Amino acid sequence: MALSSPRRSALSDQVIAELRNQITSGEWPVGSRIPTEPELVEQLGVARNTVREAVRALAHNGLLDIRQGSGTYVVATSELAGVMHRRFADADPRHIAELRSTLESSAARLAAERRTERDLKQLDSLLARREEAWDSGVAEAFVAADATFHLAVVAASHNEVLTGLYADLGDLMRDWLRDDVGQELRPEHHMDHARLVGAIRAGDGDTAASEAAGYPFMCLRRPSPAGG
Repeated sequence: MALSSPRRSALSDQVIAELRNQITSGEWPVGSRIPTEPELVEQLGVARNTVREAVRALAHNGLLDIRQGSGTYVVATSELAGVMHRRFADADPRHIAELRSTLESSAARLAAERRTERDLKQLDSLLARREEAWDSGVAEAFVAADATFHLAVVAASHNEVLTGLYADLGDLMRDWLRDDVGQELRPEHHMDHARLVGAIRAGDGDTAASEAAGYPFMCLRRPSPAGG
Protein backbone atom coordinates (compact mmCIF):
# COMPACT_ATOMS: atom_id res chain seq x y z
CA MET A 1 0.00 0.00 0.00
CA ALA A 2 3.07 2.28 -0.19
CA LEU A 3 2.42 5.57 -1.97
CA SER A 4 4.47 7.69 -4.30
CA SER A 5 5.68 11.10 -3.18
CA PRO A 6 3.90 13.84 -5.14
CA ARG A 7 4.01 17.50 -4.13
CA ARG A 8 3.04 17.95 -0.52
CA SER A 9 -0.24 19.74 -1.28
CA ALA A 10 -1.53 16.58 -2.99
CA LEU A 11 -0.07 14.03 -0.58
CA SER A 12 -2.72 14.43 2.10
CA ASP A 13 -5.48 14.04 -0.49
CA GLN A 14 -3.81 10.88 -1.76
CA VAL A 15 -3.67 9.43 1.75
CA ILE A 16 -7.30 10.36 2.35
CA ALA A 17 -8.26 8.63 -0.91
CA GLU A 18 -6.33 5.48 0.05
CA LEU A 19 -7.90 5.30 3.51
CA ARG A 20 -11.36 5.93 2.05
CA ASN A 21 -10.77 3.11 -0.42
CA GLN A 22 -9.93 0.74 2.43
CA ILE A 23 -13.34 1.58 3.91
CA THR A 24 -15.50 1.55 0.78
CA SER A 25 -13.93 -1.68 -0.49
CA GLY A 26 -14.83 -3.45 2.74
CA GLU A 27 -11.20 -4.04 3.71
CA TRP A 28 -12.02 -2.07 6.86
CA PRO A 29 -15.69 -2.90 7.57
CA VAL A 30 -18.01 -0.78 9.66
CA GLY A 31 -17.29 -1.36 13.34
CA SER A 32 -13.68 -2.38 12.82
CA ARG A 33 -10.67 -0.59 14.29
CA ILE A 34 -8.27 0.70 11.65
CA PRO A 35 -4.48 0.24 11.97
CA THR A 36 -2.73 2.47 14.47
CA GLU A 37 -1.05 5.68 13.40
CA PRO A 38 2.48 4.15 13.47
CA GLU A 39 1.22 1.20 11.42
CA LEU A 40 -0.32 3.52 8.82
CA VAL A 41 2.89 5.55 8.66
CA GLU A 42 4.83 2.37 7.91
CA GLN A 43 2.29 1.02 5.40
CA LEU A 44 1.87 4.28 3.50
CA GLY A 45 5.42 5.54 3.71
CA VAL A 46 4.39 9.06 4.67
CA ALA A 47 4.95 11.31 7.67
CA ARG A 48 2.96 10.94 10.88
CA ASN A 49 1.42 14.40 10.47
CA THR A 50 0.10 13.49 7.02
CA VAL A 51 -1.57 10.34 8.36
CA ARG A 52 -3.01 12.27 11.30
CA GLU A 53 -4.42 14.93 8.98
CA ALA A 54 -6.03 12.32 6.74
CA VAL A 55 -7.60 10.44 9.65
CA ARG A 56 -8.97 13.67 11.11
CA ALA A 57 -10.44 14.62 7.74
CA LEU A 58 -12.26 11.29 7.45
CA ALA A 59 -13.43 11.61 11.05
CA HIS A 60 -14.79 15.09 10.26
CA ASN A 61 -16.60 13.63 7.24
CA GLY A 62 -18.20 10.97 9.44
CA LEU A 63 -16.44 7.84 8.17
CA LEU A 64 -14.17 7.39 11.20
CA ASP A 65 -14.62 7.82 14.94
CA ILE A 66 -11.48 8.65 16.94
CA ARG A 67 -11.86 7.20 20.45
CA GLN A 68 -9.17 8.34 22.85
CA GLY A 69 -7.46 5.42 24.54
CA SER A 70 -9.17 2.87 22.30
CA GLY A 71 -8.32 3.62 18.68
CA THR A 72 -10.02 4.82 15.52
CA TYR A 73 -13.06 2.95 14.23
CA VAL A 74 -15.01 2.83 10.97
CA VAL A 75 -18.56 4.09 11.52
CA ALA A 76 -19.79 4.68 7.93
CA THR A 77 -18.95 3.70 4.38
CA SER A 78 -19.48 7.06 2.68
CA GLU A 79 -19.60 10.74 3.56
CA LEU A 80 -23.38 10.80 3.15
CA ALA A 81 -23.73 7.69 5.31
CA GLY A 82 -21.57 9.43 7.91
CA VAL A 83 -23.82 12.47 7.86
CA MET A 84 -26.89 10.26 8.21
CA HIS A 85 -25.28 8.37 11.07
CA ARG A 86 -24.45 11.55 13.00
CA ARG A 87 -27.75 13.25 12.24
CA PHE A 88 -30.01 10.39 13.29
CA ALA A 89 -27.93 8.38 15.77
CA ASP A 90 -30.13 9.50 18.68
CA ALA A 91 -33.43 9.37 16.81
CA ASP A 92 -36.52 7.81 18.38
CA PRO A 93 -36.42 4.06 17.58
CA ARG A 94 -40.06 4.20 16.48
CA HIS A 95 -39.18 6.84 13.92
CA ILE A 96 -36.39 4.64 12.59
CA ALA A 97 -38.85 1.74 12.40
CA GLU A 98 -41.33 3.91 10.51
CA LEU A 99 -38.61 4.92 8.05
CA ARG A 100 -37.55 1.31 7.53
CA SER A 101 -41.16 0.23 7.06
CA THR A 102 -41.81 2.93 4.48
CA LEU A 103 -38.67 2.33 2.43
CA GLU A 104 -38.63 -1.46 2.62
CA SER A 105 -42.33 -1.97 1.87
CA SER A 106 -42.13 0.27 -1.19
CA ALA A 107 -39.00 -1.52 -2.36
CA ALA A 108 -40.53 -4.96 -1.79
CA ARG A 109 -43.58 -4.04 -3.86
CA LEU A 110 -41.35 -2.88 -6.72
CA ALA A 111 -39.16 -5.96 -6.34
CA ALA A 112 -42.21 -8.20 -6.82
CA GLU A 113 -42.84 -6.42 -10.13
CA ARG A 114 -39.28 -6.11 -11.41
CA ARG A 115 -37.19 -8.95 -9.91
CA THR A 116 -35.04 -11.00 -12.23
CA GLU A 117 -33.96 -14.60 -11.93
CA ARG A 118 -30.60 -13.35 -10.76
CA ASP A 119 -32.31 -11.32 -8.02
CA LEU A 120 -34.23 -14.38 -6.86
CA LYS A 121 -31.10 -16.52 -6.70
CA GLN A 122 -29.40 -13.78 -4.69
CA LEU A 123 -32.31 -13.52 -2.28
CA ASP A 124 -32.42 -17.30 -1.81
CA SER A 125 -28.69 -17.35 -1.08
CA LEU A 126 -28.81 -14.44 1.35
CA LEU A 127 -31.90 -15.82 3.09
CA ALA A 128 -30.03 -19.09 3.68
CA ARG A 129 -26.99 -17.16 4.93
CA ARG A 130 -29.24 -15.19 7.28
CA GLU A 131 -30.60 -18.42 8.76
CA GLU A 132 -27.11 -19.86 9.12
CA ALA A 133 -26.01 -16.71 10.94
CA TRP A 134 -28.98 -17.00 13.28
CA ASP A 135 -28.21 -20.66 13.98
CA SER A 136 -24.60 -19.74 14.77
CA GLY A 137 -25.80 -17.71 17.74
CA VAL A 138 -23.33 -14.91 16.95
CA ALA A 139 -25.29 -11.66 17.15
CA GLU A 140 -22.92 -9.56 15.05
CA ALA A 141 -22.87 -12.15 12.26
CA PHE A 142 -26.66 -12.13 12.22
CA VAL A 143 -26.82 -8.33 12.11
CA ALA A 144 -24.52 -8.30 9.08
CA ALA A 145 -26.43 -11.09 7.30
CA ASP A 146 -29.83 -9.56 8.00
CA ALA A 147 -28.73 -6.11 6.80
CA THR A 148 -27.27 -7.60 3.61
CA PHE A 149 -30.50 -9.49 2.93
CA HIS A 150 -32.68 -6.40 3.31
CA LEU A 151 -30.39 -4.37 1.08
CA ALA A 152 -30.72 -7.08 -1.58
CA VAL A 153 -34.52 -6.82 -1.36
CA VAL A 154 -34.27 -3.08 -1.93
CA ALA A 155 -31.79 -3.59 -4.78
CA ALA A 156 -34.27 -5.97 -6.45
CA SER A 157 -36.58 -2.97 -6.88
CA HIS A 158 -34.17 -1.79 -9.59
CA ASN A 159 -34.68 1.78 -8.41
CA GLU A 160 -31.16 3.19 -8.15
CA VAL A 161 -32.20 6.23 -6.10
CA LEU A 162 -34.09 4.14 -3.55
CA THR A 163 -31.24 1.62 -3.36
CA GLY A 164 -28.63 4.36 -2.94
CA LEU A 165 -30.60 6.09 -0.21
CA TYR A 166 -31.14 2.83 1.66
CA ALA A 167 -27.45 1.94 1.37
CA ASP A 168 -26.47 5.33 2.82
CA LEU A 169 -28.83 4.68 5.74
CA GLY A 170 -27.43 1.17 6.16
CA ASP A 171 -25.00 1.98 8.96
CA LEU A 172 -27.77 3.63 10.95
CA MET A 173 -30.05 0.63 10.31
CA ARG A 174 -27.36 -1.77 11.49
CA ASP A 175 -26.85 0.22 14.67
CA TRP A 176 -30.56 0.09 15.34
CA LEU A 177 -30.72 -3.65 14.68
CA ARG A 178 -27.60 -4.25 16.77
CA ASP A 179 -29.18 -2.47 19.74
CA ASP A 180 -32.42 -4.37 19.24
CA VAL A 181 -30.81 -7.81 18.98
CA GLY A 182 -28.46 -7.28 21.92
CA GLN A 183 -25.73 -9.75 22.74
CA GLU A 184 -27.93 -12.84 22.68
CA LEU A 185 -30.10 -14.27 19.90
CA ARG A 186 -33.28 -15.57 21.49
CA PRO A 187 -35.53 -18.15 19.78
CA GLU A 188 -38.67 -16.13 20.47
CA HIS A 189 -37.19 -13.21 18.52
CA HIS A 190 -36.60 -15.12 15.30
CA MET A 191 -38.45 -13.75 12.25
CA ASP A 192 -38.79 -15.94 9.18
CA HIS A 193 -38.37 -13.91 5.98
CA ALA A 194 -39.27 -16.79 3.64
CA ARG A 195 -42.79 -15.37 3.06
CA LEU A 196 -41.25 -12.13 1.81
CA VAL A 197 -39.02 -13.92 -0.69
CA GLY A 198 -41.93 -16.14 -1.72
CA ALA A 199 -44.14 -13.13 -2.40
CA ILE A 200 -41.43 -11.44 -4.46
CA ARG A 201 -40.95 -14.65 -6.45
CA ALA A 202 -44.72 -14.92 -7.04
CA GLY A 203 -44.99 -11.30 -8.15
CA ASP A 204 -47.38 -10.60 -5.27
CA GLY A 205 -46.65 -6.95 -4.54
CA ASP A 206 -49.32 -6.55 -1.85
CA THR A 207 -48.04 -9.45 0.26
CA ALA A 208 -44.41 -8.50 -0.28
CA ALA A 209 -45.10 -4.92 0.84
CA SER A 210 -47.11 -6.07 3.85
CA GLU A 211 -44.43 -8.50 4.99
CA ALA A 212 -41.63 -5.96 4.64
CA ALA A 213 -43.64 -3.23 6.36
CA GLY A 214 -44.26 -5.31 9.46
CA TYR A 215 -40.76 -6.51 10.37
CA PRO A 216 -39.44 -3.25 11.90
CA PHE A 217 -42.44 -2.97 14.23
CA MET A 218 -42.10 -6.59 15.30
CA CYS A 219 -38.58 -5.64 16.44
CA LEU A 220 -39.97 -2.76 18.46
CA ARG A 221 -42.38 -5.03 20.34
CA ARG A 222 -39.53 -7.13 21.71
CA PRO A 223 -38.51 -6.70 25.36
CA SER A 224 -35.33 -4.66 25.65
CA PRO A 225 -32.14 -6.76 25.87
CA ALA A 226 -31.47 -5.39 29.35
CA GLY A 227 -34.99 -6.09 30.48
CA GLY A 228 -34.89 -9.80 29.74
